[in-house]
Amino acid sequence: MELHRQRNTTSCSRMPQKVTCTKPYCFFCSMNEQPPSLRRAKVAQCFKELPLSRLRDDQEHVLVLSGLFNIAIKQPDDPEFPSLGIFECMTKLIHKGITDKEWLLRDQNIYIPYYAAHIIGSYTMNKAHFAEKAVKSGVVLPLMELLRGKISWVEERVAVRALGHLASHDKTFEAVALYEVEIIELAKNIACNCFEVVYEKFVGLKEKKRVKYHCDLLTRGLGGFELENRKAEEWASQLQCWSLYLLNCFACRERSSFDLICSQDFLKIVCGMWGGLANHTSPAGIGLIRAFLKNVIESVCNVSRSSDDWQYAAIDSLLLLLKDPDTRYEVIDIAALFLVDLVELKSLNGRERVGEAITQTLLQDYHKVKYGNLKLKSKKAGRALDEIWDLKVQKRKKEKLMSDEEMKENELSVFMLKQQGNQEFWAGYIEEAVKKYSKALDLCPLKMRKERIVLYSNRAQCYLMLKKPEAAISDTTRALSLSKTMSSHSKSLWRRSQAYDMMGLAKESLMDALTFIGSRMKCKHTNRVKIPYYAAVMINKQMNATWPFIHAKSKMCKPSIIEEKLVEKTCRRRKLEKARRKKKEVNFTGGARLTVAHTGTVRD
Repeated sequence: MELHRQRNTTSCSRMPQKVTCTKPYCFFCSMNEQPPSLRRAKVAQCFKELPLSRLRDDQEHVLVLSGLFNIAIKQPDDPEFPSLGIFECMTKLIHKGITDKEWLLRDQNIYIPYYAAHIIGSYTMNKAHFAEKAVKSGVVLPLMELLRGKISWVEERVAVRALGHLASHDKTFEAVALYEVEIIELAKNIACNCFEVVYEKFVGLKEKKRVKYHCDLLTRGLGGFELENRKAEEWASQLQCWSLYLLNCFACRERSSFDLICSQDFLKIVCGMWGGLANHTSPAGIGLIRAFLKNVIESVCNVSRSSDDWQYAAIDSLLLLLKDPDTRYEVIDIAALFLVDLVELKSLNGRERVGEAITQTLLQDYHKVKYGNLKLKSKKAGRALDEIWDLKVQKRKKEKLMSDEEMKENELSVFMLKQQGNQEFWAGYIEEAVKKYSKALDLCPLKMRKERIVLYSNRAQCYLMLKKPEAAISDTTRALSLSKTMSSHSKSLWRRSQAYDMMGLAKESLMDALTFIGSRMKCKHTNRVKIPYYAAVMINKQMNATWPFIHAKSKMCKPSIIEEKLVEKTCRRRKLEKARRKKKEVNFTGGARLTVAHTGTVRD
């Protein structure tokens, strides 16, 4: 009986005991309080005490901030924490991290400014009254300190995100605009140089030399060299996009800083950014109205004839410029050469009659150009307008007056010319094939859309063989405009990808190649979809060419002046040694070589 009692006593003593928290203002204990009023009061007190903690062990700070970070991402519209003083708490923690370096580098406190700025950005993203509370709590100044690079590029990313959300609301814009000139300069600098910075500070470093807390934040503690690189590329892209978004908040209000944002040098750099001009959050969309630059317009035009998701935005930008009398005749000389290929586009991104809108905009003063005193600078643009007029007006009228017999004769002629073109192509007479396809297109009725798609696509292939990529892009775009959707004719997509590759436009080529593979996967007739080897090679090539860090890597790998001189000296010495060896061979073995050569010739 005593043994049984001893066993019971032992087993009871081994049972886990409920641990009571001794901390007076524990956030996790406060969250577990059952009465809502008591829980809210304790959480509010926690927010007040958290930045004032004098304890040496600050690990609870990071746990609390990490928990709040997850809550803010999942429930950004929940009013509870914003009403309890979370913005004041985050503001003080960021300020503490910037001013108290000893505290920042102790334990895991280095994570706190990042989490705090991210929490502010999440809660101010959608709700204007949350943003007002944040501004009243003084969040702008500490966010500006992070934007100035007081800690690292990781904190810059969340700071520019949060400031962009604050600037997007009308009621809080002025609070951000107090630092207008500085913000614009900082945002422009970040947008232009963020990939170089991220490569230099993280991607270009060996695994052991990378900052640990950067690795942890990027991968959420999962680690892995490849995952870190992928996330760093994603974060660098976000840093650039959010910087453009912040600039756009100022540009769309057309304040005094408008000219500072839309400077020619900056717009030239924006052209090279992925989606920099087509993205609706880009300041260039507004800047183009007042700052005319040839390469900027050409960049938008290239996007308008690509598989980019922002194709519709590029077309809208061009139409906006063409409708404005101040910019129409500066833009039309370039835009007409591109938009002529899109006049038969039916729908795009849910919008109907896109081609008709393009036609009306381009031809709104056609008679003045053709018969009046209005002259275009470019003869090519004039010919493009003539082509649109013949296709959309004259040919329609002509076909309405045709009899059924005449239409059938044309259809038969088109079929015969197409067959002749195919024969000429396979026989190697490419230029003759082009003439046959062109004649067939002239005769082909507008209603025969499928036949016209094939003719345009076939002629584009001929232009590729003749090394005429611009003409190939024009024909493939026309074929795609006639198809049900812009991505349904896979042959035209692939041919346009090749043409863009010939012109050195890697981004456009990559987008078409990816869309080409996507269209093949959607095809109902193929059960097993395999990516063609030639497409895989093209995608690999263009992905390497469009890698965001390609320029940053080339800058870092560029040798110094001393290194270049050493390499040059070494090459010169090797050339001299090679010349000396050749001279010796001629002197000592020349006769033997001549004998062998002569003997060989006789034998042959």
